[in-house]
Amino acid sequence: MKASQEHKTCHGFGLGLAFINSIAFALAILSNSAFAQTSDTNSSPSALKKLSLEELMNIEVTSVSRSPERLFDTASAVQVITGDDVRRSGATSLPEALRLAPSLDVAQVNSHDWAISGRGFNNTIANKLLVMIDGRTVYTPLYAGVFWDVQNVLLEDLDRIEVVSGPGGTLWGANAVNGVINIVTKSAKDTQGSYLSGAGGSLLQDFGAARYGGSVGTNLYYRVYGQRFDRNSTVFPNGQDATDRSDMTQGGFRMDWYPSDQNTLTLQGDAYGGHEQNQPTDTALDGQNVLGRWTHTFSSESDLQVQMYFDRTWRRIPATFSEDLKTYDFDFQHRFPVGERQSIVWGAGYRLMQDQVKNSPALAFLPPNVNLQLFSGFLQDEITLVPERLKFTAGIKIEHNDFSGVEVQPSGRIAWTPDARETIWGAISRAVRSPSRIDTDFFVPPPPVAPGTPVLAGGPNFDSEKVIAYELGYRVRPVERLSVSLATFFNQYDDLRSLEQTGPTTFEFENGLRGESWGVELSGDFRVTEWWRLRGGYTYLHEHIWQRPGHTDLNQALGEGDDPQNQFSLQSIVDLPYHFQFDAVARYVDTLPNPNVPSYFTFDLRLAWQFKKLEFSVVGQNLWDPQHAEFGPAAMRQEIPRSIYGEITCRF
Repeated sequence: MKASQEHKTCHGFGLGLAFINSIAFALAILSNSAFAQTSDTNSSPSALKKLSLEELMNIEVTSVSRSPERLFDTASAVQVITGDDVRRSGATSLPEALRLAPSLDVAQVNSHDWAISGRGFNNTIANKLLVMIDGRTVYTPLYAGVFWDVQNVLLEDLDRIEVVSGPGGTLWGANAVNGVINIVTKSAKDTQGSYLSGAGGSLLQDFGAARYGGSVGTNLYYRVYGQRFDRNSTVFPNGQDATDRSDMTQGGFRMDWYPSDQNTLTLQGDAYGGHEQNQPTDTALDGQNVLGRWTHTFSSESDLQVQMYFDRTWRRIPATFSEDLKTYDFDFQHRFPVGERQSIVWGAGYRLMQDQVKNSPALAFLPPNVNLQLFSGFLQDEITLVPERLKFTAGIKIEHNDFSGVEVQPSGRIAWTPDARETIWGAISRAVRSPSRIDTDFFVPPPPVAPGTPVLAGGPNFDSEKVIAYELGYRVRPVERLSVSLATFFNQYDDLRSLEQTGPTTFEFENGLRGESWGVELSGDFRVTEWWRLRGGYTYLHEHIWQRPGHTDLNQALGEGDDPQNQFSLQSIVDLPYHFQFDAVARYVDTLPNPNVPSYFTFDLRLAWQFKKLEFSVVGQNLWDPQHAEFGPAAMRQEIPRSIYGEITCRF
């Protein structure tokens, strides 16, 4: 096992224990040799299910251009997962819902941890994918990624998930290197009434949720909700309990006020707390967030949006480390037309992250307490060259962060729509993954240390990782009931992270690797009949990563490519007579090369019956094998068991 594979050993142990495992391995090597904007939609999930395929392709997305545009016309590889797609899949969490996007690599590590990425570079601390929930970026400056174990929404209130493959740095900034995930919940206006749900089973031990939506007068709508779940442990290859149970309790609210036809005010927030069972101690988690957004519409082609949010996250792993992160974010954008064929979107933002870490003798972030500031501004110009046929979009984003200074991220996109059933598009983009605290502030063990003690440290001169991406795509509706999207890409990476020896006993992170990746993403939606719909896709990925001249990565450039070459998924949604529903999701994931994780195939089944305001459902997950592995080195690998749960839901 190589040194930089260390980060992949964090499976059941949270981020802190991941660092310990990684560092232990690094030290062993050292001793032998003396790591959318959001946009509300008025479509309920039940309504989306009944839309024609043409209407589904006309759904407006905001993640590509920061303004509403028809899915079919976008100059990007975009997939939309509707709330009804998620409900009919039987998914019980956001990571499970993301499996419905064929372009994403979603691997479950244990009961509570996930490795999620797109177009390569996947691991449990993946750092090249930007994720937003209702316009709030869920990001940790510890490793420039996402703690998926605390990202939860009430899935009943989910409107859609927009998955954009490829760089989005021109609009969304650093870390939108290989893609953007925009999770959008419904407005309070679309969640009026009551919702109660209870579930229980084997892996999902129990789940309960309640939500009530009401109004004050004719223009103020609100909802409040609460939910809780307990998840059982996964298993080791020998079938032994992995003792990684987890639980989470979460509640929140949302208010949408429409004081006039031109103005919308949104205020929403969440709070959560939970535990994750680890050995020898448990991880404690809690967090709170509140977001406010004002949108003023001047016309159908011009609007102004101002958004602010506060987000606090806290986690404690006894005897390892704890972190208290407070994020303050302000963002505005303005869209307006210039003449009849030009539309400009521009904006600016400021983010302050107050990160406080309590260190341990095993590892440390130094200094333990930092205030990180991010300043940004962007400009995008969309020019219609031929009305309703040819559009060209150019944009640029300039950011300043405290690690690497000024970063410039430009892009150019073109979309040609020869007729109402075809769109051909291409793009060239530059994006960066800005440094994080693990890259620059991380020490194992922390100083002072005895002479001759091997030390792993962040690189004080660590720079941002960079990508130049070339994309070409084709979207077509050959017949009324079928839509197909094909996207190809070629990415060139530079200044990728490496682990290098800088002295007799000192080792640090540097920008010693380069790489290339290319692939194909195919997705489709087929409405076989009025009562049967199929959706799914196939992804092929090829990666090649090597050492830059003058650099010697201890892992020999093998630690960055732990991704399947081939993936396939298919979802079937069937409405049967007498108010029955029968749904299935099947997926195949190819072998992970380093460390070797065997390929697997599995499927989920859901059978539901609706009676007036009640719904009864039974869901079986991972049914093909008794258990299978999805990620991690063999020595510590945990496997996902076959499971079943039942659910009763009441909507009134």
